[in-house]
Amino acid sequence: MTDVEHLLEQLSLEEKVSLLAGQDFWSLPAIERIGLRSLVMSDGPIGVRGVGWAPDDPSIALPSPTALAAAWDVELAERAGQLLGQESRRKGVHLLLGPTVNLQRTPLGGRHFECYSEDPLLSGEIAVGFVRGVQQHGVGTTVKHLVGNDFETDRMEVDVRIGDRALREIYLAPFERVVDEGGWGVMSAYNSVNGQSMAQNGPIQDEILKREWGFDGIVVSDWRAARSTVGAALGGLDIAMPALESPWGEKLVAAVRAGDVPEEVVDDKVRRVLRLAQRVGVLDGGPAVTPPGDLDGDAVAHEVAARSFVLVRNENYALPLEPAALTKVAVIGALAADARVLGGGSAQVSPPHVISPLDGLKERLPGVDVEYAVGADPRPFLPAAHGPGWSPTTVTLGDYSFLVDPAAVRWIGSLPGGLDPAGIDEIRLETTFTPDTEGEHTFAVSGFGTFELRVADELLYEGTLHPPGATRADLLLSPREERVTKTLEAGVPVPVVIRQSIARGMAHTVSTTLGHRAPGPDDEGLIAEAVRLAAGSDVAVIVVGTTEQTESEGFDRTTLALPGRQDELVSRVAAANPRTVVVVNAGSPVLMPWAGEVAATLLTWFPGQEAGAALADVLLGVTEPGGRLPTTWPRLEQDCPVLAVEPNEGVVAYEEGIFVGYRGWLRSGVAPLYAFGHGHGYTTWQYDELNVNETEAVVTLTNTGARAGREVVQVYVGPSPVDPDRPERWLAGFANVEALPEETVTVRIPLPPRTFESWADGGWQRRTGDYRVIAAHALDDPRLTATLTV
Repeated sequence: MTDVEHLLEQLSLEEKVSLLAGQDFWSLPAIERIGLRSLVMSDGPIGVRGVGWAPDDPSIALPSPTALAAAWDVELAERAGQLLGQESRRKGVHLLLGPTVNLQRTPLGGRHFECYSEDPLLSGEIAVGFVRGVQQHGVGTTVKHLVGNDFETDRMEVDVRIGDRALREIYLAPFERVVDEGGWGVMSAYNSVNGQSMAQNGPIQDEILKREWGFDGIVVSDWRAARSTVGAALGGLDIAMPALESPWGEKLVAAVRAGDVPEEVVDDKVRRVLRLAQRVGVLDGGPAVTPPGDLDGDAVAHEVAARSFVLVRNENYALPLEPAALTKVAVIGALAADARVLGGGSAQVSPPHVISPLDGLKERLPGVDVEYAVGADPRPFLPAAHGPGWSPTTVTLGDYSFLVDPAAVRWIGSLPGGLDPAGIDEIRLETTFTPDTEGEHTFAVSGFGTFELRVADELLYEGTLHPPGATRADLLLSPREERVTKTLEAGVPVPVVIRQSIARGMAHTVSTTLGHRAPGPDDEGLIAEAVRLAAGSDVAVIVVGTTEQTESEGFDRTTLALPGRQDELVSRVAAANPRTVVVVNAGSPVLMPWAGEVAATLLTWFPGQEAGAALADVLLGVTEPGGRLPTTWPRLEQDCPVLAVEPNEGVVAYEEGIFVGYRGWLRSGVAPLYAFGHGHGYTTWQYDELNVNETEAVVTLTNTGARAGREVVQVYVGPSPVDPDRPERWLAGFANVEALPEETVTVRIPLPPRTFESWADGGWQRRTGDYRVIAAHALDDPRLTATLTV
């Protein structure tokens, strides 16, 4: 093993400081004379993008982190991590920027889908599995965003006020769990907590994380979150990213020489960077890594998706469908054909393929008439041009060209082909469209920048799509769209060209999409068409959901209602066909005013590249829906115990304290539409016996249904009698069991010491007394209860 102290002694102050900041957007510099190579980072909650957008090197897209948590399976989370560790190695990435363990405090949180759960224990356990899997490949993780980044509004400046007890018991708990299990990295958040910016929050980053918890890894800033030279240096931050607008470099060298920052503080940071470099294999003499065997990315993506789907309603056993009994199936909804398989923002990758719900059902039902109707289109932007009539789009940057399909490009960091941003001042997208419908076609350009759009050699749009003063981060997360129309003849090919002008050196951040919509019925006509199709079909499958413009990193939601006329569509189709199955594809709760009108409802959480194949398997009973709710779904917005995210004079106060998520629902006494932990399978379970002590709960249960199945056994604990100072009950442990029909199984579920502790007077206090220990199918579905005296 290389002696880090020996290497540290060889470095000048300038060299030390160079290792503490990005040399570009995604990497740290090399120092070859000590055997140190460049350490590369990448976004990676659901796939490994790499340092740039490479259409010839796509990234496997797993389902969203909320989907992974919905499976309630630590081993599955580990397998997902192993796959992304494998992908990281393939793409030359050493540090993966994830997982996100911020709490789903409010369903309006724009980044809700990138977080695991409203519960700290479930979040922590899934994160531990994921981190363990990634790091088995010698790839680091950065659990993020420390801490209080539970919403997006004014996230760069807002001060989040969290009481000590809630900070320890709820918000820091999943971070602490990952640190205890040996996570190698932490990312600090943009926001402030209790008056101090997290990038320089010494009480949390230095005193709690490093000193109290004994964390020996690195703390990296969120991108451009570090804004103070001395403050960040003394506040526990180790790496300031990216190179752009870094407060360190020469400024930090000067601060050390002026005595404002002790050199031993810099040395501690460099030790951590070198230790990480050893762990990930970019420093000579580090430990050899023997990664687990190769995983099939498609298979893992399919498994996670199917296991995450939550069947929240299944009246009269409407599901699974029996293919032999079907002659005609109606598939309805714009999102059934244009699948949204990942959330917006830094979680985005370009997958090798995407299987839509429509394509998945067609593939699995070869002898059945599967017909499609749009019904209602919630997308505020036109979808990227692709499909029948469209040739692949040629993208040209300088002398370099490549093909894409659909007609969209998006990247942050390195350019395709390794091009130098300084040499690029224009991007062209060129394709040919042969319409099969005569009439007025609508075209659109969306993204940010200055554009020209030509159709059939006619200039239809010329202008700039961004407001004055907007940052490039704002533009990337909140693009604009401009639409134009042109009448075209059926069967006559026309060239379509977008030309985007780019300021020299700014091509490192690009987002451009060519959108299209063919002539067709108006909104009312689309719904009427769907109702007619449903009325003549054996079953109607409607796919509804949110869009990138309503649920994404960078902004919070303003309502829990589904966008557009999707609610109306569901109600009218359900009235026409009593066997209506609704697939809700959203990363966070939405309102479902039609919940009692439909036969079945399945939640799918942005399900990754295998979306349609996994959905078809679940609907047809090839696979059981394995998911349980990792977050509470309300009946009405006003019922939510925590909802608003708007700062008041720059502050968001977490006044609910520890009563967040289902803890708050229990205190309010209001019943949600679907409780935490809820979800149906395709079999039934009888809970036979519960035995408990202070370290574990032992549960015996029997599969009483007609088919093999999986059950998520949930153990909740609460004081007896109820203590108003504590939640009525909280999740203490969980486990997955599988059994054949009539088979009895026993599972042992550990109860961690924190189950019976609270934070008070500056430390963890054991709370003695009587506790109810509940083995449950869901929070609101207790099966067995025992009393334990502690």
